[in-house]
Amino acid sequence: MSRVDAVPAPLLVLAAVVSVQFGGALAATLVPQIGAAGSVVLRLLIATALLLLFARPRWRGHRPRDWATVGCFGLALGLMNFAFYASLGHLPIGVAVTIEFIGPLTLAAVLSRRPRDLLAVAAAGVGVVLISQALSLPFADLERTGIVLALLAGACWAAYIVFSGRTGAAFPQLEGLALAMVVATAVVLPFGIWDVSVHGTSAWDGTVLLKGLGIAVLSSVLPYSLELVALRRLAPAVFGILLSLEPAVAALAGLLVLGQRLSPVQLGGMALVVLASVLVLGLGARRTGPSPEIPV
Repeated sequence: MSRVDAVPAPLLVLAAVVSVQFGGALAATLVPQIGAAGSVVLRLLIATALLLLFARPRWRGHRPRDWATVGCFGLALGLMNFAFYASLGHLPIGVAVTIEFIGPLTLAAVLSRRPRDLLAVAAAGVGVVLISQALSLPFADLERTGIVLALLAGACWAAYIVFSGRTGAAFPQLEGLALAMVVATAVVLPFGIWDVSVHGTSAWDGTVLLKGLGIAVLSSVLPYSLELVALRRLAPAVFGILLSLEPAVAALAGLLVLGQRLSPVQLGGMALVVLASVLVLGLGARRTGPSPEIPV
């Protein structure tokens, strides 16, 4: 047994959640320097290189429908990252993650088809209204662009979950993920080139590259490695409960790294989303059902 295998599985998932959200907070400091698309391209390029190095995927011998699956997976992955990073330019990270979380939460509720889960999603919707401050701010002052981008990221996250499961069934180990990362990078690359033309190549200095490496490791390589080990020994219900902590961890990362403070009303809305997530993804989940995964 390796040292990692000796660590309790819930601690591994919690470490993955913390890693992802602090990687997101680090990304929020990079977006103003090289733009959202540039930040995504830098992260995906580094993470893809690392995954190709470790996974060494086969490029031949796959059926056309398997390539279609991995293509859809990569498209969802690239757009999810792009929309989420773009939302960080308009919203605090805790707010962005909470709104984005509506995607997998709604998917889980629809797949379960239980009235209780649909009510939980409705409660989460109320929570999003509260954290967006739609009831306390004039309509003209709302960060509508950020909210729309976070919702788009959530929709892509739901698509990511669907095609992630299909890719895992069609490709062994991390082969499908590595190939999907290539597709995701290709999808976002044109937008990244545009960002470079706007911000200039001088913005891509050593500090930016170092941040990109940190984001790739914290948001992609490390959490996936931890999840891969943890999910071999962890019940889906427990995984769902731990995943539901993401909005709260994101708010903590935003406070510690970015100095972003949320109002009591926004924290209350976040609590509603976390509670709904626990009900749908955790305590009310069927043990045989699929578990959503942390996004790359």
